Amino acid sequence: MNLFAIRAIYMFEMARTWRTLFQSIVSPVISTSLYFVVFGAAIGSRIAEVDGVSYGAFIVPGLIMLSLLTQSLSNASFGIFFPRFTGTIFEVLSSPVSYFEIVVGYVGAAATKAMLVGVIILLTATLFVDLRIEHPMWMVLFFVLTAVTFSLFGFIIGIWARNFEQLQFVPLLIVTPLTFLGGSFYSIRMLPEFWQTVTLFNPVVYLVSGFRWSFYGQADVSVGLSLAMTVLFLAVSLGVVAWIFKTGYRLKS
Repeated sequence: MNLFAIRAIYMFEMARTWRTLFQSIVSPVISTSLYFVVFGAAIGSRIAEVDGVSYGAFIVPGLIMLSLLTQSLSNASFGIFFPRFTGTIFEVLSSPVSYFEIVVGYVGAAATKAMLVGVIILLTATLFVDLRIEHPMWMVLFFVLTAVTFSLFGFIIGIWARNFEQLQFVPLLIVTPLTFLGGSFYSIRMLPEFWQTVTLFNPVVYLVSGFRWSFYGQADVSVGLSLAMTVLFLAVSLGVVAWIFKTGYRLKS
């Protein structure tokens, strides 16, 4: 494995974060703080507790997961799309670097940036509510798996997209609505029975539920199922990325 090549790609992508610090780090934190003000104060005044947890604390895992998903997608998709857009991707493809090393470099940087934002949001949340993490190792596991999985998904979107409009289509019109409807700000048990069944077809439910369980020991679906679904998403994303490099889909043209 060419660790020097992985490090070069990784550090190049990370350097872009520090050049756009406000957009990359500060903006998501401000947005999350506004969520606490709006949801925690306005809705929290009407919903005191959810399953024995104060509403302000209950939404923290959902907020972190919302930021983690969107940041992973946007960082990874833009990270690979921009070299394709400018044509510099051919320099990477023609260099003595394997496809595996390219993916590790780009996806690793995207996941790192997303997790950095997630950690900052977690620390920010402690200023607003009292948090407890009952299963810290599980929290870290779900945290890392989700960041890597959706960074891979974002990498796929960055390869698929032909323009900036397509680059934003999936994150804005598909992933973000699914996250809002996936129990980020409520328990799906609060829904009528029919809509509870419908919601179970939303893959984000399993991510949010497992992550929230690691905080409070409570989940809408079993933690084993949440972990299995997360690993399944990861495996599917890895399979698609492998197919992309094997066929050269939108990379060699």
